[in-house]
Amino acid sequence: MFDALDRAINAKGNRLAYLRDLFHSKQPAQRYSFASTRFPWLNATQEQAVNEVLRAKDVAVVHGPPGTGKTTTLVEAINETLMRESQVLVCAQSNMAVDWISEQLVDRGISVLRIGNPSRVNDKMLSFTYERRFADHPDYPQLWAMRKAMRELRKARKGRDNNFHQKMDRLKSRVTELEIRIHGELMSEARVIAATLTGAGNRLLDGQKFGTLFIDEAAQALEAACWIAIRRVSRVVLAGDHCQLPLTVKSIAALKAGLGKTLMERFVENKPECVTLLQTQYRMKDEIMRFSSEWFYEGKVKTAPQVQNRGILDWEVPIEWIQSPHPSPEKNGSDDSQAPDSPNATATSDKHVTPLPHREGAEGEAEEFVGENYGRINRAEATLTLTTLRDYLTKIGKQRILDERIDVGIISPYRAQVQHLKHLLKKHEFFKPYRHLITVNTVDGFQGQERDIIIVSMVRSNDAGQIGFLRDLRRMNVAITRARMKLIIIGDARTLTRHSFYKKLYDYVQALQNQ
Repeated sequence: MFDALDRAINAKGNRLAYLRDLFHSKQPAQRYSFASTRFPWLNATQEQAVNEVLRAKDVAVVHGPPGTGKTTTLVEAINETLMRESQVLVCAQSNMAVDWISEQLVDRGISVLRIGNPSRVNDKMLSFTYERRFADHPDYPQLWAMRKAMRELRKARKGRDNNFHQKMDRLKSRVTELEIRIHGELMSEARVIAATLTGAGNRLLDGQKFGTLFIDEAAQALEAACWIAIRRVSRVVLAGDHCQLPLTVKSIAALKAGLGKTLMERFVENKPECVTLLQTQYRMKDEIMRFSSEWFYEGKVKTAPQVQNRGILDWEVPIEWIQSPHPSPEKNGSDDSQAPDSPNATATSDKHVTPLPHREGAEGEAEEFVGENYGRINRAEATLTLTTLRDYLTKIGKQRILDERIDVGIISPYRAQVQHLKHLLKKHEFFKPYRHLITVNTVDGFQGQERDIIIVSMVRSNDAGQIGFLRDLRRMNVAITRARMKLIIIGDARTLTRHSFYKKLYDYVQALQNQ
């Protein structure tokens, strides 16, 4: 990354210098002008996004909110670009994201060469790695035989053998020639070279130039890492959603110095004309998406007709907020009944709670702090979470759940709560038939996934109104947009609704329930 930054900073009079100056200024990006291509299998904004990618001379951004088909759009854009270019470079920040987009391209019949450590590549993409392709090349047995001959020649060498160096040089020359030929054929046959952003600095790509670079999950990509790949290309296409999970930067000093800002965020701010927002989502019931659309996407994201009215139970509200136990008034001397945000409409849910013996947190807190790495835990809320799930699954019926494979995701922002929920789930006999359908994980662990039912355990419960990193609203956007048909939020409204986002979310859910 340092090397890539140095190259970008010191570039003069070339394409890299032009892109650097363009990306960090208000200077308008150049584009071609030609008639739009029709893609009847895409919706209107997906089609527009593909055409904007094709017209872009410098940069294009595909902004894909949850469930809007960002990957479908990106695969179509790559496919259409390959009609005009012989080869493209496709990157992402993580191996998982690279493998995912690569799988979609392979399924589309596009030749992909995966660059990177084979131990980090998933099973499906293993046969497309450079190492596996190299070993499967028709000339590889000949190359292997020559390398074996070189090893045997070294072992058999006796004293001053005048012919040794001549034989060895001939073999080395032939081995090098074969290696270069196999490498050249692998590189030229592939239509897509796929790698992580740091993997784009691999020596195997030395000397390679590409017309277009596609960066998937660009909202989680370090800008410094992006420049590793950008120096090999003429134009850049970014796809992602800066309103979902941010990139991971552990250094506070680095965050303050600007490392926490991605290239995608820069483009959204400086070059909105380069950004195409995908506006039709196919994942969630309309009521689940509507709040996220209004808060994060200016109300522009709409629900496709085919998913608008689907549900699990008849006449149910798709979103519920169930009040988790608040610190008792005896402990802190306050009267909960007089609390300004007292959520009376859902307080009856507390009767389901079977209190667990546990060590209390600080006075006036139902949550406990369990260490820097794991964060916080709320045992009473964990019990309520599983009780709520048990009651809901009972309403649906065991046979229907198993026949229709209705799946469930339990999400918590805190790892300690996730571990505690997993522990309780294993102990609870009721959930045994459903365990293969239930996933418990952090918000980060659910990125890119979806479930029929999502339950979110918010954990925070204290009189001070402290909500910690729940203030990072992008994480909550991910959490509440994983659900296809039913979203249940379990949290202490008295604590959370002191923040404007949670106040508005709580009021939105209450309004739905009162309709």
